[in-house]
Amino acid sequence: MKGLTDKPSYIIELLEGGVTLEDVIDGHICEQALVEKSAFVVGDLGALMRQHVRWQSVVPRLQPYYPVKSNSSPAVIEVLASLGLGFVCANKAEVSLVLEHGVPPENIILSSVCKQLAHIKHAAKNNIQHLVCENEAELSKISRLHPNAKLLLQLTTEAHAAETSMVFGSSLKSCRHLLEAAKELGVQVVGVTFHIPSSCQDLQQAYTHALSDARCVFDMGMDLGFNMNILDIGGGFTGSEFQLKQVESAVRPLLDAYFPQLSGVQVLAQPGSFYVASTFSLAVSVIGKKVVPRHWDSLAQGENNEDTEFLYYMNEGVYGPFSRKLLGNSIAAPSVHKHVLCAEEAVYPSSLWGPTLDQLDQVVERCLLPELSVGDWLLFSNMGVSGLEEFSCLSSSPQLPVYYTVSTSDWYEMQDAGVALDSAMKNFSMLQYSA
Repeated sequence: MKGLTDKPSYIIELLEGGVTLEDVIDGHICEQALVEKSAFVVGDLGALMRQHVRWQSVVPRLQPYYPVKSNSSPAVIEVLASLGLGFVCANKAEVSLVLEHGVPPENIILSSVCKQLAHIKHAAKNNIQHLVCENEAELSKISRLHPNAKLLLQLTTEAHAAETSMVFGSSLKSCRHLLEAAKELGVQVVGVTFHIPSSCQDLQQAYTHALSDARCVFDMGMDLGFNMNILDIGGGFTGSEFQLKQVESAVRPLLDAYFPQLSGVQVLAQPGSFYVASTFSLAVSVIGKKVVPRHWDSLAQGENNEDTEFLYYMNEGVYGPFSRKLLGNSIAAPSVHKHVLCAEEAVYPSSLWGPTLDQLDQVVERCLLPELSVGDWLLFSNMGVSGLEEFSCLSSSPQLPVYYTVSTSDWYEMQDAGVALDSAMKNFSMLQYSA
């Protein structure tokens, strides 16, 4: 085992000689078996590189701006900054984080539609000019505290309104008045931003309406003398290459029609989940077990036992790394560590709970699992997005350690893309494994 250490804030485990991510998880589970069996997170930083390559190959015209609220892990910020992404920050703390990683102020957007005064002042002090604005009250604050700001008007979309049941953004009818108010106050408007949620069922219709409205706002802005040159089509990218291709198919002809490349308009997007969802996996231990009466209305296909149902308690729940469950997001069923399911092996209806005995602390309502024992480990993949502004399980908390990994092939590819240990990666040290 060899390594380079320079007071790192975290360690990357470089996998050599056929060592896999599964081997790393096995090793850390063995370590935990000797102590308190604490949950832990494993991050595959190579997944960030792979997703970046996919993004560039499928939607090369869309410049990615990463929304920091998706996952504020310093390692994620460091790698994505090295790859040249822009960043969308919701508050002062996120702005400070990306500035610390060397991101130029011109590559940062302050996005919150209702900003605290201190956050606007912080943006002005650090020469962050691009701010999102959706109403006249916000415009008035910005004009007083950051008169040199360059605004992106937040445009409401039918798809987003249907998802949130809230008025979000400025309607097309309201944009004319907002543009005129900005002109009167002497604040520059340079573009439009909108959001189509990933749950949208008709991407073609949603983007047609949104981009048509955006074109109208651009025309109104130019009529008033504004230099309209930035279009941000927002987030809604799940992490699936198939879904990304669906978005590309819907967006490309519309961009060609409304915002052709010769127009000089810079087109941005906000892929959060796309980059980080598959990067992190969570390992948790079973700490309790109950056999409960059956209450399912029907048997799921593949069940071998009609009378037994298990309830398992885990050492982490919705008040920790599964916090996005409280926002209505579902958690996919885990795999069982070191278990290969045979065709004839019995599986049982199971539910998975956190440790609090709170009725809200149900992580997975229904899944089929072989019978587990206390002390067994469950592996949850695609845990890179919290759905909250802070992802507590990726903080520096000693209760839930994070182990970053990268394969040698991914590491070489990252270096070729400009990620270098002695420059942008200066805070990283390498702990090298051999098989």
